[in-house]
Amino acid sequence: MQPSIYAPRLRGERLIAAGRIVLGASSLFAIWFDPNEPANYAGVAYGLLVAYVGYAVGTALLLGRVGVVWRSWPALTHGLDLVFFSLFVFLTEGPSSPFTTYFVFALVSATLRWQSRGTMWTAVVALAVFLGVGVSRAVQYPDFELHGFIIRVAYLVVIAVLLGYLGAHEHRTLREMWHLASWPQSVPSDARTLATDLLAYASQLLAAPRAVLVWTEPEAPWRQMVVWDEGTSTYDRLATTDPLVAARIGHRPFVSAPHPSPRTVVHDARTPELTSWEGGALEGDFARRFGGGVILSAAIAGEGFEGRLFFLDKPEGTLDDLLLAEVVAGLVSARLQAFFLTEELRQAAANEERVRLARDLHDGVLQSFTGAALRLAAIQKLMPENHAAASEALGELQRVLAAEQRDLRFFIQELRPQALPIASDRTLHTLLLDLSDRMEREWDLRVDLTFSHGDQRIPQGLARDVYLIVREGLVNAARHGAASVARVNIEHGQPDSLSLSIADNGRGFAFVGCYDTEELVRRDLGPKTLRERILALHGSLTLRSGPGGAELRMVLPATAET
Repeated sequence: MQPSIYAPRLRGERLIAAGRIVLGASSLFAIWFDPNEPANYAGVAYGLLVAYVGYAVGTALLLGRVGVVWRSWPALTHGLDLVFFSLFVFLTEGPSSPFTTYFVFALVSATLRWQSRGTMWTAVVALAVFLGVGVSRAVQYPDFELHGFIIRVAYLVVIAVLLGYLGAHEHRTLREMWHLASWPQSVPSDARTLATDLLAYASQLLAAPRAVLVWTEPEAPWRQMVVWDEGTSTYDRLATTDPLVAARIGHRPFVSAPHPSPRTVVHDARTPELTSWEGGALEGDFARRFGGGVILSAAIAGEGFEGRLFFLDKPEGTLDDLLLAEVVAGLVSARLQAFFLTEELRQAAANEERVRLARDLHDGVLQSFTGAALRLAAIQKLMPENHAAASEALGELQRVLAAEQRDLRFFIQELRPQALPIASDRTLHTLLLDLSDRMEREWDLRVDLTFSHGDQRIPQGLARDVYLIVREGLVNAARHGAASVARVNIEHGQPDSLSLSIADNGRGFAFVGCYDTEELVRRDLGPKTLRERILALHGSLTLRSGPGGAELRMVLPATAET
């Protein structure tokens, strides 16, 4: 199969073919109506015009019968048009010939086919022909009308510039449509990676060197911010109380320019009108960090999040950019919404699996433990009194089974989603108090809890991790360290970190000393599961062990999420 172009370009070719017929037929009619032609080669020109009309009709009939055309067809027919037009001008009246208007048709055809690039090259050819014929006529005829020639040259130049601008606008529109149609659909594993991918693509679409995405989630005590700066991305947080944009902007999109004086233009989607005023659009620290250039912004919103999308340092900001930014903001909102919904579905599936596992353990292994413990108790009663050693061994086995049964029941309780209904730091505090009571009731371990969170809220994901870490640390202290008292201290006075310590009066670990995270990993010391959990949260662990007990000190980043 030959390379071809399909329906959108085919429609344009058919339109050009129809225009070609109209031009040729109207020219023939004009000559027939007024045959007085002040030209030296009237007969040749007339013959060429008849040939051109035949060529125009033939191409129109061909395009009307086919569904595709060869990719080289536009360039071939465009070249033939320029050759015919140049000959018409040369064989008739030169620069004063009415056929000079045919070059305008060639410019329009080039714009329709190749946008501004085609307009430029066609204008170069047309002007070269026009100037060449004009110079030759000026040499041959002393009474050559120079002023008319200059006006016609200027006319062609202006037409070429206007059509070139329209071609550039169409090229930009096609590029934007292509980018919108190719919007990335990948689903990264976290919101920051997704935000980075979206900013990289959106900044390319809007030709902005820098882009910023700021959003707030319900459980987070801050705004999350991802900055895209010419290929690199950074993550930061902003206080929710700090303003980003002027209050009068609200949730509307805007474009702001600093020169010659700061001015902001706001678009309201409910009306076609624009609102503008003197002054910048950004506020506070955000303005000091990102102000100074052209700023294009639109709001994003979805179920469970809201924020703004900013494009910085654009060469200029137009109404087209403002409308396009609204479209991009809608796509970004949809992608973020899909991500958060996917995460909710994933969490729901995990919770369902945990419920199923808890049910299976409760109905299977736990019941088997219970049955084994009852059988051991019955056997122990049947043992003769002179078999004291065997009776003592059975009693020890029964106690081990009871401890395993209690541990398994504790684990099953934690598998159930309702065991962790953490919605705020107050609920976390309540759950830790309940955990302390359970540890004393089931493990005979008294827990002294100190909970200090200052004026900072603990995010939901981090709160759940803290609860699980404390539970595992206390169970280890009671089960392996034989501790009777444990002290738990939680401090969240800093916005970017949380400190947690668990100390007990048990027998400690098999080693003595104080070790940091790197040493614990290198020497494979300490509780492995707890250590891996803290490393997965990008936290740090310091463990001190001695005859008087053990102490674990942990620092977790406040952005830790599950």
